[in-house]
Amino acid sequence: MSSETLSQTDIDRLLGGGNRTAGNAAVGTPFSNAALDVQVYDFRRPHRVSKERLRTLEAMYERLVKGLEAWLISRVRGQIEVRLQSVEQFSFGEFTLSLPMPCSSFIFDIQGTGQKGVIDIGPEFSTYIVDRLFGGEGTGTPLTRALTPIERMAVRSVADRVTSLLQEIWQDHVPMELNITGFESSPEILQVVNREDPVLVANVEFSTGSVSSLVLLCLPFSVLDKFFTSSGQQRMALLATNEQEREQTRLRSEAALRATKVPLTARLPDFQLAMRDIAQIVEGTIIPTGIPKDARVIVRAGSQERFIGHAGRVNGNLAVRIVDALPSSASTPDSPRS
Repeated sequence: MSSETLSQTDIDRLLGGGNRTAGNAAVGTPFSNAALDVQVYDFRRPHRVSKERLRTLEAMYERLVKGLEAWLISRVRGQIEVRLQSVEQFSFGEFTLSLPMPCSSFIFDIQGTGQKGVIDIGPEFSTYIVDRLFGGEGTGTPLTRALTPIERMAVRSVADRVTSLLQEIWQDHVPMELNITGFESSPEILQVVNREDPVLVANVEFSTGSVSSLVLLCLPFSVLDKFFTSSGQQRMALLATNEQEREQTRLRSEAALRATKVPLTARLPDFQLAMRDIAQIVEGTIIPTGIPKDARVIVRAGSQERFIGHAGRVNGNLAVRIVDALPSSASTPDSPRS
């Protein structure tokens, strides 16, 4: 064993303390937990809600909250406050673990996607809705049992309204049609996607007097891919479109428009004919119109009256000479001018 005495500098260097150079400080960094800011990253389920997207989502769900609050006040005839608590990403397994037992979860189909979502209404809120709609004051003790079929129908009116509002706030981003198709009171049995699949959960808080509860809105991320990826794709498309490409697109559109064929029809002015004369019409009958030979005719482009002309012949064929144009405000598709 060496009997060499260590200096204070040697001791400081070994312990990662004392006066160190920048290089020594870097070596000592792994021993300093306070200086580290470690964040867990799940490569199987990466977090997909950026700060920009989160602000958009919060604004969308705030619209839902305001609409739901106004509807509830008119529905139960009482003072109710509804506010958005948070919009977060979870796995479906984490979502089910947050539900009470028993729960009041309405399952809805997302038409055309084969996916489902969940609206869970807290027991306090369910009790309040049932009590108010059945003539009570909404001060009953929260139910600790599953809802009966009649109670379920009362609470479903809220779930139906929530699905309608969900469709409204998402229609500009991911249009979807939602239809409630089921109900579940046991979180363990609730299964709309795999437990590891990511879902977007909005926590909406309901309060009235001393009663407070949550309504949870769960949508699978698989149906929201367009919302989380469209922005980047649109930006790339915009950058790829230069002035020359836009000019080429305009020329192609103009050429296609000019090549479009529009039917033109010329119509004589109206005239009247007695019913006895109409009854005598047969093949070869000459019908006197009483219209002067130089009377003007109305020329239609499609179904719109656009020009005034005179009928005549050119090289043995019927023809119309345009003498004036009709203002678009004066043209009517159904009544010819005389």
